[in-house]
Amino acid sequence: MSPAARWMLIPLLLGSATPAFAASAPSTRLVECLTGDCLLVTGRRDDRHAPVSINGHKVAVKGTLRWQTRLPVETFRAWSAPNARTMTVSVDGREAEARLPVGMFVRPEELTMLVIRPK
Repeated sequence: MSPAARWMLIPLLLGSATPAFAASAPSTRLVECLTGDCLLVTGRRDDRHAPVSINGHKVAVKGTLRWQTRLPVETFRAWSAPNARTMTVSVDGREAEARLPVGMFVRPEELTMLVIRPK
């Protein structure tokens, strides 16, 4: 095999050595639910029976390998540090950080203006 071909294989081999959990980090977004605003958290797991916890609290999830859960915003605020920008999601003991939606912890009366621009 030529040296150039070997160099081209390195990213492929390194990419395949990373765990699947790191490739599919959990994600969050704000959604409406019956009790008001909720935080929708989604992710993947290798075992459908693997427990999921958020900031150290076990949560019930829907789905098998692709899971999701909805948490009322007030509940999540009680579980988090003030002005947190991430949450810790644990799946079967493996932890990952998930970014929270923009303005998650800003009270409406404190928010004067929020400008979002495309990249």
